[in-house]
Amino acid sequence: MSTPPPTGPLVTRDTLRTQLGELGVRPGETLLVHSSLSSLGWVNGGAVAVVRGLLDALGPEGTLVVPTQTGDLSDPVLWRKPPVPPQWWAAIRATMPAYDPRITPARGVGVVPETVRTWPGALRSAHPQTSFAAVGPRAAEVTEGHAPDCRLGEHSPLATLEATGARVLLLGAGYASCTSFHLAEYRIPSPRVAVGRPGPEGWETVTEVSISSDRFDELGYDFERDRPVVRGKVGAAEARLFPVADAVAYAERWLAVHRPREEEFPHPPV
Repeated sequence: MSTPPPTGPLVTRDTLRTQLGELGVRPGETLLVHSSLSSLGWVNGGAVAVVRGLLDALGPEGTLVVPTQTGDLSDPVLWRKPPVPPQWWAAIRATMPAYDPRITPARGVGVVPETVRTWPGALRSAHPQTSFAAVGPRAAEVTEGHAPDCRLGEHSPLATLEATGARVLLLGAGYASCTSFHLAEYRIPSPRVAVGRPGPEGWETVTEVSISSDRFDELGYDFERDRPVVRGKVGAAEARLFPVADAVAYAERWLAVHRPREEEFPHPPV
């Protein structure tokens, strides 16, 4: 049986540059991108073409930022996709390699962030579970100072992006992927949890603000109903463009009302 031909649209680097500009991406800005390569259509050149198209739209003075999270550097007791036998847990904790921003691959955020992570000149923040990578003139400013006990809060790249007027591009990704909403969790009453992970000296546990993307899709629906969110198409993908600061400010109010967290949510499975 023959393989059916791919369905369109055909997307190229030039397609991406043009359509991102039409959407409103501005040369010289700093852009935090959450993406889904498969949503774009048939991309000639795959993730490399997407990154080149984004950098073309931003120009030489712009900075591209992506999440390069490593949720697998966590306690195996939490793993669900797939789980591992309990009798393995101790050995996994004892032998799991520590985070190295130069070589530890991103996990669960798609192929575009992993491509950015390995791009010439890319810099990556230091948090062993929730790092960000950046390419461009402001890459060092965005990625430096990511505290080891602050996944997505005031001492993470998100706070820098907010303060410097960066915008978010959801490129085929939904609001459940919007890391900017997590910064709001650090500014409202939120539980704290013990987070296990491999460290330079062996297994370590730190106390952190508990983060959860529970109901972020609902939050995003209300956000774009009430705030100016630019919507359009890039390839076949739905795209949304908005300031980090707007998303954080709206989420602070929304989460306090619609998702108060007096009780601890279960830690999201890995």
